[in-house]
Amino acid sequence: MEDVRIYGLDFTSAPGRRKPLIAVGCAFDGDTLRSDNAEEMTSFAAFEEFLRKPGPWVCGMDFPFGQPRSLVEARGWPAGWEGYVGEVARIGKSAFEDAIRSDMTTRPSGSKWRYRATDRRSGSSSAMMLFRVPVGKMFFQGAPRLLASDVSVEPCRPTGDARVSVESYPAVVARALLGRRSYKRDGEPDTPERRAARETLIAGLESPALRERYGFGVRLGEGWKEDLVGDPSADALDSLLCAIQAAWSYTRRNHGWGVPEDCDRDEGWIVDPHLIGEAGSED
Repeated sequence: MEDVRIYGLDFTSAPGRRKPLIAVGCAFDGDTLRSDNAEEMTSFAAFEEFLRKPGPWVCGMDFPFGQPRSLVEARGWPAGWEGYVGEVARIGKSAFEDAIRSDMTTRPSGSKWRYRATDRRSGSSSAMMLFRVPVGKMFFQGAPRLLASDVSVEPCRPTGDARVSVESYPAVVARALLGRRSYKRDGEPDTPERRAARETLIAGLESPALRERYGFGVRLGEGWKEDLVGDPSADALDSLLCAIQAAWSYTRRNHGWGVPEDCDRDEGWIVDPHLIGEAGSED
């Protein structure tokens, strides 16, 4: 197996010193994923610089790479991932958010949000969401920057570049080991129960259950474990979970990076073995 770096990136729509983008870097030999560094990015300029890192690397990024096809068609945006992401970048943040809100006014009560097939499969929020977990805002900040880079964007814009971005969703990994237990504060005070959940989750990462699910093991140094347990935001922990999905995707690089063949590639796909199956687009 070639020497490749694996990264996991916890994303935010407004990075700064209080809430930076965190990229956890790992060595991966095909059998064991070993985390060895973390870097914080307090601006999108730093994220753009990160995308220019020499390859080969694969990075799992925690934001939606695409929007539902039905939304793109309803808004009359250009077809294809490059087309509509370029249009979103052109019209700007306010117009993009206005388009989302305008679309919602046309939808029946109880069905305001449109979903990608991967959103339904993973149990994530709609890629349109602008509040609570504002993944729509993350899309606006992340996808156009991927478009402007030369990075291969799987499965939306595969270029053959040695730098590969895949869409991750850390909750899928966490649920496999924790169920629905909360492990981060999400703006609320930390609790002993959440700390205990982080301890259980981190122990699970080094357990046979993780290897059985993803096909490789994870190794963390003691300092890493202490830091991850002690951080109630769990941002670095989420980045590590993204790296696990990126490493699994890398093991499937000769099989479409773990993306189902029937995936709507203009919508994007969250890479995880749990999500493979029939993948028709959903409204």
